[in-house]
Amino acid sequence: MNKKEIILSAKDVEVKFDLRGQILTAIRDVSLDIYHGETLAIVGESGSGKSVFTKTFNGLLDKNGTISKGELIYNGEDLAKYKKDRQWLKIRGHEIAMIMQEPMTSLNPLKSIGDQIVEAIRIRDRKISYSKAKNEAIGYLSDVGIRNPEDRFKQYPHEFSGGMRQRVVIAIAIACKPKILICDEPTTALDVTIQAQILTVLKEMKEKYSLTIVFITHDLGVVANVADRIAVMYAGDIIEIGTTDEIFFDPRHPYTWALLSSMPQLGIKGNDLFTIQGNPPNLFTEIKGDAFAPRNPHALKIDFLKRPPYFEVSETHKAKTWLLDPRAPRVDKPKGIMALQDLTAN
Repeated sequence: MNKKEIILSAKDVEVKFDLRGQILTAIRDVSLDIYHGETLAIVGESGSGKSVFTKTFNGLLDKNGTISKGELIYNGEDLAKYKKDRQWLKIRGHEIAMIMQEPMTSLNPLKSIGDQIVEAIRIRDRKISYSKAKNEAIGYLSDVGIRNPEDRFKQYPHEFSGGMRQRVVIAIAIACKPKILICDEPTTALDVTIQAQILTVLKEMKEKYSLTIVFITHDLGVVANVADRIAVMYAGDIIEIGTTDEIFFDPRHPYTWALLSSMPQLGIKGNDLFTIQGNPPNLFTEIKGDAFAPRNPHALKIDFLKRPPYFEVSETHKAKTWLLDPRAPRVDKPKGIMALQDLTAN
């Protein structure tokens, strides 16, 4: 594998929240390298820590949340040491931008679409004139697929559909010319057709503006044709990471098996859709062993006693499961995943 340039490196990051005197550990010793120019998808159930983890990249943690341990290295600096808003101003938007799930919460209903893009441009470049910024904003609207951008420039958010508003949010983000674009469930509130269009826009913007994209979702199916790599999160930890093909066609952690088996595409006609039994662990308490063990029908005794390390499957693929230990018994993957492997092998 060719050596890739690391644009951001998380090392043993831990995030704690003080909630009315109780301490919740939301992120547990997570390490992750993000490579320049890639699309990395972070997937997992709601509450697995996907959004919290990525909010550490640009200082958007809630006030009661702190990075209690670890490093976030970007451009030679440790972002985990940033404590003041003025430190984050040079990072947030300019270097690392974020698109949220619901565009109406990101747009000001009292300002025209065009003026909101112009505002982003003029924060990036305080010397630019309004007329020049306006022309640039119209160009961004055109880039994200909004027709008649000159006319749409003057309109307000309520005059746009949900899909069009999400395109505008993308335009505002790229107007800041970031190096990394975090997309936090950007297609969840949209129907399937519009989802596909937004994903296409993001792929096009990635190529045109040399972006590195971090795509957060609970739906593996959404990222199948978008991501270069997939990191699977559970209970505040990345329990498996690999290329998209490795995660889809050669998953190794039982939680990844469960996520894949839950996809409607792998369901068998006439049978109930697979669901993951049980509940995620209580993050207010210390987790012993593998956090997924109580929900894992293949759990070994050691899963309840000792947290597994990463076991390397390939240069690009590793998973935290004792099933990869040479001493572990052989466990077959679920039938749906085996069928998927057989299909791709033929």
